[in-house]
Amino acid sequence: MTADDARAVDEDTDAVEPPADDAVPADDVVADHSGEFGRPGPPLNWRNPFLFGLLGGLGLITAYGIFLGLSNAASILVLIFIAMFLAIGLNPAVTRIRSWGVPRWLAVTVLTLSIVLLLCGGVFALIPPLVTQTGELVENAPGYIESLQRNETVNDLVQRYDILHKVQSAVDAGTVTDALGGVVGGAKLLFGTIFNVLTVLVLVIYFMAAFDRIKEGAYSLVPRSRRDRVRLLTDEILGKVGAYMVGAIAIAVLAGVCTFVFATIVDLPYPFALAVVVAVCDLIPQIGATLGAIIVSLVGLADSLTTGIVCIVFFVVYQQVENYLIYPRVMRRSVKVSDVAAVTAALLGVGLFGVIGALIAIPVVAAVQLIIREVVNPSMEQK
Repeated sequence: MTADDARAVDEDTDAVEPPADDAVPADDVVADHSGEFGRPGPPLNWRNPFLFGLLGGLGLITAYGIFLGLSNAASILVLIFIAMFLAIGLNPAVTRIRSWGVPRWLAVTVLTLSIVLLLCGGVFALIPPLVTQTGELVENAPGYIESLQRNETVNDLVQRYDILHKVQSAVDAGTVTDALGGVVGGAKLLFGTIFNVLTVLVLVIYFMAAFDRIKEGAYSLVPRSRRDRVRLLTDEILGKVGAYMVGAIAIAVLAGVCTFVFATIVDLPYPFALAVVVAVCDLIPQIGATLGAIIVSLVGLADSLTTGIVCIVFFVVYQQVENYLIYPRVMRRSVKVSDVAAVTAALLGVGLFGVIGALIAIPVVAAVQLIIREVVNPSMEQK
């Protein structure tokens, strides 16, 4: 081996010489280089039972705080939901007005004023008969009491069951505080109802005015590759909600017309006002039709016992026809939901979520049917 070969071997050996045992890796050197605040400690062990339990407890507290917040805001959330649902249902009318070349703000204004005028017209139709009937009741109350006192059967029942003593005891047991509490409670209910109606009306106006912006903002959250399909499906679902609103209004108008004809035939007082009451109440899911029937039946009973019985029979029959014939057929034509699906959805919606469930039951079924037909079935055919 020559001197040059030996020198080359030594250089190769130095090049691959392993590091010393006490050498510090480069990462540790960087970690140790901590400046004036000392050396960083080891990373936290997230599997430590204490840390695991602490994070779990914080998660439970956060979840409970969210639950309390939603519970406290439940009434406001319900109003927002109702306003959004009404805005979606009224949007086709706004679109129709805009097709005449009207800007959106003017279309929303025209539709809002029309709704307000209809509500005011209904209220003014009800106030005169309400005032008149109340005045007649107060004026004729002494005569009613006197005629009852002359009735031997009534006097016998009063003496047998000691009704006067019980009524007097109940009156003596009541205090001024209870009376004031009832008055204050009634005032709170009245003003609370007015506040809720005004809140929903204002929210509906805002939602209708910003409907396109809200919808486009929601579409922007969808991946671009699926945005067009989601847009088409969502627009179809929103259209079904509008069709449902039109169907519900048609059913309510039909109920009002039938009530007006019936009240005219049996010669009930103020037939137009009673028809307005039934039509407005019929828009309320679950209890509206029954409430309107009770009001008209009470007016009939105040007129005569025979008229009251006829009113009760009429509304029992009409509600059965409306629930099982008119309602399913109208929804099948407007929302394109089968009769069985419409009745089943309405019953399940009422049972699960009450009035809100009855309000959204038919549109939800229509949306589910559309998604199954356009999304689920094609994906199943590809497998």
